[in-house]
This record gives sequence, C-alpha cells and structure tokens, in this order.
Amino acid sequence: MVVRFAIPNKGRLQEPAIKLLEDAGIGSVDREVRQLFARTRDPELELIFVRAQDIPGLVAKGAANLGITGHDLVLESGAKVAELLDLGFGFARMVVAASERSNIKAVKDIKAGARVTTEFPNVAKKYFAKKGLKVELSRVSGAAEITPIVGVADLIVDLSSTGTTLRTHGLRVIDTLFETSARLVANRRSMRKKRAKIGEVKTALESVVRARGKKLVMMNVPEAKLNAIKRIMPGMAGPTVSRVEAAKPILAVQAVVEAERVEEIVRRAKQVGARDILVVPIERVLP
Repeated sequence: MVVRFAIPNKGRLQEPAIKLLEDAGIGSVDREVRQLFARTRDPELELIFVRAQDIPGLVAKGAANLGITGHDLVLESGAKVAELLDLGFGFARMVVAASERSNIKAVKDIKAGARVTTEFPNVAKKYFAKKGLKVELSRVSGAAEITPIVGVADLIVDLSSTGTTLRTHGLRVIDTLFETSARLVANRRSMRKKRAKIGEVKTALESVVRARGKKLVMMNVPEAKLNAIKRIMPGMAGPTVSRVEAAKPILAVQAVVEAERVEEIVRRAKQVGARDILVVPIERVLP
C-alpha cells in the first residue's frame, strides 16, 4: 500500500523540503530535472511535486496521503488536514501593513471601506470580520507590497519573513495575524488506514528536525571534576559518563547540547580540567 507524499515543486519551501527528505534518508531528488513523480528508497513511499498552495487541498481529498506545505496555506485553503509536525523552516508572520505616509498606525485607525490587497483573501476576510471592520478586499497573485505605493490599496495582508521587503517599500506593520512555518500534513482517513507508514515518515523527519542546532560534545574529565562538568553540560537528559582505563581516575563524558552553547561549554570545561574535547555534528535524534 503506497503512501503518496506531496512536495512543493517550487518556491521558498521547495529546497528546504527536499533537503529534509534527503537528511531523513527518505530519498534524493535531482533538482536539475523537472519531474512530477519520484520513487524513494522505500517502495511504499512515492513523491509527487505540486504547488505548495495546492497541497492542503490535495491532501484533504486523499489525492496525496502526506504533504509539506505552509501553515498559512492550510489556513487560507480551509482544508481539513492533520498537521503532524512543525518542520522548523519557512518561518514568517502574516501581517497587516500600511504605508508609513498614511494615517493608519494601528488597527483602530482603519476606516470602513478601506482598500485591502492580499494573496490570502480567506485569511484576510476572517481577520477583518473578527475585528468588526468592513473593508474592500482585492486578491493579487503577488507583489502586494507595491499596491499602496501606486495608490490602489490602503492596506495589505501578506507574509513577512524579516520585514525588509515591507520597509523597502515604505510599509509599516500594524498588526500580526499569526506566525507560520512549514508543516507535515496528513489526510485524516489515511492516518487510520496507513498509520504505520505515516508514523515512520513522521519519525524520520522529526529525528532530523530534533537534531538541527545540536552538537555532540565529548571530553575526558578528572573524576574529581565530574560534578562541575555536569553543571556545565547537562545535555538533553544529562550527560553520559563512562570510566576510561587510565593510570589516573579519568571519566569520559558526552552530551548532546545546543550548538549555540558549544563555545561556552568548551571554554568552561577546559577551565575545570577537561581535555581531549571533541565536538561532533548530529544528523538525527530519534525521540
């Protein structure tokens, strides 16, 4: 029973999604070849390549059993899918923005009939309805940020990753609707019928997500300094300690730590007498 896995065929989510699959050992994809289907190392798993915005609907209908798409696209589509995992890339905020030259500095400044352009009309409609604001919504297929400049909109509802594009176009964020990122989504019926294989895929991807930003730090430590080292490098569940066959009492200590803390941990460990320190990259951490 084959599980069909929908992957973005282009856009900001495509490359990170393919890299995640490769790191998880699911399969490699030739980026130079345009393809709609791809086999994987697992004969029970097939990849299909479609637009990210189409994935929620395809998964909801069962045309694909799994998919990688943005949380924002799930909300915009209204598709009834199960979000199984935050994949840790594609971070952005859905925001309302207005020209810095306008009098709209906060939501309370928005007047009835304000003109709003967006790629996300369903999300925008729900937002303004919740705020009790009647606005004039227009859908655009891209570059919403240009519409206030050319005088066809008072506001935009759009994704913002760093805010640079908005600032470049003289726009000011006046509210944030929600934060988004790439998600692993599943067809609800498939989760019952193909639970085992879907669980395997989720575990494989999650192991890579959990490993990102972590390093394995290993060192030899005088036995008398063990408690000090434990305070320095607690690790995910405490350090692993074993005895080294040596003339003097020496212990081998290792722990998985956040990558951003490695420099600090190494410096402090050396101060209390640790030596032979190794820092090793981690590919996967299985829950």
